[in-house]
Amino acid sequence: MMDERTPELPLLSRLYSDSRVLLQFLRGQRGRSGEGHAQSLQRFYAPQADHYDHFRERLLQGRRELIDRLAPPPGGTVVELGGGTGRNLEFFGLRMLSLERVDVVDVCPALLDVARKRCVQWPGVARAILADATTYEPEWPADRVYFSYSLTMMPHWRKAIENAVRILKPGGLLGVADFYVSGNAPPRDFVRHNFLARRFWPRWFAHSGVHPSPEHLSALRECTRLVHCSEHMARVPYLPGLKVPYYLYIGCKRA
Repeated sequence: MMDERTPELPLLSRLYSDSRVLLQFLRGQRGRSGEGHAQSLQRFYAPQADHYDHFRERLLQGRRELIDRLAPPPGGTVVELGGGTGRNLEFFGLRMLSLERVDVVDVCPALLDVARKRCVQWPGVARAILADATTYEPEWPADRVYFSYSLTMMPHWRKAIENAVRILKPGGLLGVADFYVSGNAPPRDFVRHNFLARRFWPRWFAHSGVHPSPEHLSALRECTRLVHCSEHMARVPYLPGLKVPYYLYIGCKRA
C-alpha cells in the first residue's frame, strides 16, 4: 500500500515540478467563449496533472484532520465531491480496508486519470467517477460526503452543497476543508479578517479559478447541524511571510 505522504522529490525535480504548476498559475484559468466549466478545468489542469499533488501538499492544509474527524464507520460509504487526483484517499490509511465504497467524483478527466491510478490500491472499494458535484448520485446514500479545497472552485457551489446533503444518510456527516475570507461582520465567535486579507485573497485566487467567500460557511451552517468548525492559517509556497486563511467544517444531516 502506498505511503500516506506524497514522496519528497529531489531538489531539481521539485523545482521543475513546481515551475510547471506556477506557470499555469501565471497563465490563469480564464474561460474561453463557448467553453464550459469542465472544459476550462481540463485545459488548466491537464498540463500540470502529474505535478499537482507535490506543489499543493504544502498549501492544502487540514485534509488529514478533516478525514480523521469524519471518522467513517466500518462498512461505510464515502463520497468526495471535487476529488481531483484522489490524493485524499491516502489520508484514510488502513481505514480504507474497512470501508464498503469510496467514490472520488470530479469533472476534470486529466485529474481523474491520476485518481484512477491511486484507486487500483483498493480494488472494489475506491472508484474515480467523471461526474458533476451538483448532480452526482451514488448507488446508495452515503455515510460521509466531503469537499477538500473544491467548493471554492465550483461555480454552482450552493447546488453542490445541497446535493451533498441530499445524498447523505440521515445523521450522516458533511465535511469541508477550504480557503476562506470573512465578511466585514462575521458571525459571533468567528475570526474577522482585516481589510487587506478580505480584498487580497479573493483577487489572488480568482486568477486560478478559486473563489474564497464568507458565504460558504454560512450556507453550510444553514444546511446542516454544526458538529465542528475551526479556522486556521496556511503558509503559501514561494511567498514567505504570507499565510492564507482556511477552515475545517463538519456538519450533520438533520433527520
